[in-house]
Amino acid sequence: MTLPKSESTHGVSLFDARPFFEKTLVYGVQHGLIDQAKLEAIAEEAPRGMVQIARYFGSEYLRPELEKARDRLVNLVSLHLQDASSGDLRVAAGLLRDHSLLSRSKAGSDLLKALIVMPQNTHFGMNERGGFSDRHIAQLARWSLASHADYQAEFLARQHAVLVVEAALWLADQLGLSADDLQDAEPDAEAVIRTALLLNMARRKELPDWVTFEKLIAAMRKQQPAPALLTLPKSLPKAYRAVVETVRQSVLADWPRLLDARLPARKLFDQTPAFMGRYFWLEDGLSEVSQHDRNRSSAWDKLTQGHSDDGTVLTLCLSVAAGNAPKTLLTDKTAAALVRKIRKHGWQPALATQYLQAHAPEQHQDDFMGLWQEFVHEAQAALISDRDPKLLDALSLLRRECNVA
Repeated sequence: MTLPKSESTHGVSLFDARPFFEKTLVYGVQHGLIDQAKLEAIAEEAPRGMVQIARYFGSEYLRPELEKARDRLVNLVSLHLQDASSGDLRVAAGLLRDHSLLSRSKAGSDLLKALIVMPQNTHFGMNERGGFSDRHIAQLARWSLASHADYQAEFLARQHAVLVVEAALWLADQLGLSADDLQDAEPDAEAVIRTALLLNMARRKELPDWVTFEKLIAAMRKQQPAPALLTLPKSLPKAYRAVVETVRQSVLADWPRLLDARLPARKLFDQTPAFMGRYFWLEDGLSEVSQHDRNRSSAWDKLTQGHSDDGTVLTLCLSVAAGNAPKTLLTDKTAAALVRKIRKHGWQPALATQYLQAHAPEQHQDDFMGLWQEFVHEAQAALISDRDPKLLDALSLLRRECNVA
């Protein structure tokens, strides 16, 4: 039995290491697709192409550069023919027959240039914007000698990154954020998608700042929504559905921790390494400060029952300075007990100042601290005097300056 030329006597296919360009040329000649005139045209073009490539990457006057240029020419033509024909030698031979050798070399070069400027990852801050330029020539030099298998593997990896980035851009646009905004913020595209999926579930229409995102998580923890409610947006283009579904699965993996009310949101998203940068919100320092001020004002108003008069502030500060819980109203009995405590153990006006810095609304802190310092200066003698055993002067002072009923 005679085995086909493509097989060895052991029945194992031989590896054909010839460049795809050479295989295409041989196939075209054997099957009558490439005639003698075309062969002569290729032979005439090849030296010119080699010189052009050597000049582009280095020098056409050095023999090693010309030899490398020959390899690059063959490889670029092979890359284009194999990619455009999907490995079909008949289709490739037709392309070689119908077009010049140098145009096929340029087509291969264009494939690589397009690859080089594709995103390498999904981080908005790590990808270049714009097309191929002189700064990419060194990369093109390396890729011009790479195999089609290497090109294809890199293309598929970068194509995935492109789809993730494009999906994030599409979702961000639906939420009122532009590509320039994302480029400035520099998040991972997956982080944008994760947050967009949560917003879609909550039927929110804008990307949140931290304060709003924190409230979103708090609402989720209160409602404990079922994972099935986390769905893809109905209008999401079909081209992006697969990559967004992959990210959706990662959100579902996060689900138990997202809904764990025992872990503060700030600690989870800003202090847990696995979650830092995993979700995206707009950085708005003014918003966070405003929210902090609102929270502090709310707590202060609850303590003071909405009063900010001098008597209320001084009564509170006096209680804290004496080491007591903050109070805004004293009876005659508690006022007398407070003075006795100060005379026996002393007082620490600085504690009240620190309390104001930590709890009073920021816009009133300077006024409150100034009021307190003035009171300390005027009241010191009466509060600690041993010449007033019946506390008459001290209590008279407190009735005049503080809230004593």
